[in-house]
Amino acid sequence: MSGHSKWATIKHKKGALDAKRGKIFTRLIKEITVAAKAGGGDPDGNPRLRSAILAAKAENMPQDNIKRAIQRGTGELEGASYEEISFEGYGPGGVAVIVDTLTDNRNRTVSEVRFAFSKNHGNLGESGSVRFMFSKKGVIAVEKSEATEEQLMDIVLEHGGEDVSDEGDTWEILTEPGSFDAVLNAVKAAKILTVMSEVTMVASTYTKLEGANANQMVRLLDALEDLDDVQNVYSNFDMDAEQMEAAAN
Repeated sequence: MSGHSKWATIKHKKGALDAKRGKIFTRLIKEITVAAKAGGGDPDGNPRLRSAILAAKAENMPQDNIKRAIQRGTGELEGASYEEISFEGYGPGGVAVIVDTLTDNRNRTVSEVRFAFSKNHGNLGESGSVRFMFSKKGVIAVEKSEATEEQLMDIVLEHGGEDVSDEGDTWEILTEPGSFDAVLNAVKAAKILTVMSEVTMVASTYTKLEGANANQMVRLLDALEDLDDVQNVYSNFDMDAEQMEAAAN
C-alpha cells in the first residue's frame, strides 16, 4: 500500500511510539477535545469523537483522561481553544505531503512546519495542491502469522470492508471510514491481533523513493511528527521496507 502505512506499521512493531507516549496522549486529548467541541460529547452521535476515543483506548489512555478531554470540549471544564490548520506540500523527490495540526498559536505552528519542510529538502505548497490525491480510508495491519488471507477476506466481505493486500510480512485491510469500526471489531472478535489500525489518508498514486531521497523523507517525517502541534502526517511516498527500517534506525 503506502509508504506512510508501512512507516506507521514499522514504528508500531519496534515500539518506537512507546518512547513518545506522553506526546501521543497529548495529541489524542487534543483530538477528543476538538471533536467534542465540534459535534458534542456523545460518541454515539459523533463519529469523529467515537474514533478519537477508540484510538485513545488503543493506546491504553485512562478513562478519566478521556472524560476530562470530552468535558473540556463541551465546556464543562476550562481548557485551551485549539484551531485546526492543515498544510500541504512536497517532500524529497517531489512526494506529496499533508500535515494536520491542532494549535493554540497559529504563528508558532506555521513557522515550525515551514522550518521542518525547508530543513529536510521539502517545501510548502498552496491549499489544495496535493489533497486531491488522497482519500480517507481505514487501514488495519495484521501479521501474516496471525491469519490467512482467506480468513481476513471473509471478515472484509461480511462486514463491509474493501480489500486485503499483501504487504510483505503483513496483510493490510482497507475499509471506508464508515465500516472501519465494524471490520476492526470483527478482526478482534476473531482473536486476531493487529499491528496497526487507524483511519488515515490513502493516496491514489505513489512515488518510489530510493537512496538519499528515501533517507531525507524519513527525516522529514520524524521532524514533522516531533512537533507538538502536529496531529497527523500523510504522504504518497513508497520505499523498500528494508531501507525504511534502516533509515528509521
